[in-house]
Amino acid sequence: QVQLVESGGGLVQAGDSLRLSCAASGRSVIGYAMGWFRQAPTKEREFVAAISWNGGRTSYTPSVEGRFTISRINAAKETVYLTMNSLTPEDTAVYYCAAALRGPYNGALYYVASDYDVWGQGTQVTVAS
Repeated sequence: QVQLVESGGGLVQAGDSLRLSCAASGRSVIGYAMGWFRQAPTKEREFVAAISWNGGRTSYTPSVEGRFTISRINAAKETVYLTMNSLTPEDTAVYYCAAALRGPYNGALYYVASDYDVWGQGTQVTVAS
């Protein structure tokens, strides 16, 4: 069984940067696509970014394209990162890491929450204006 634990959230000012981490433990996530989602108060959970099993493919929602970068380490410490630059108050949300445990090594990306099988508990990001 896979466990995902996010960290790195916090309170920052507009224009600042943050790097979120998602550490996987238990069953390995090497070979599987990973993603980041976020949920702001009163809004539905939305896709932010996804990365293929080897990091060769990435995708972003348009509002973060050019500001956020998703990356991963497939090693002893299996970790997925979300580096966020030029943060705005509209980025304020709880950020969730997720793993899509299907078709290992297929290079696929997944964009909807229902395609992901395991979720972390979330980390709060608050951007003050």
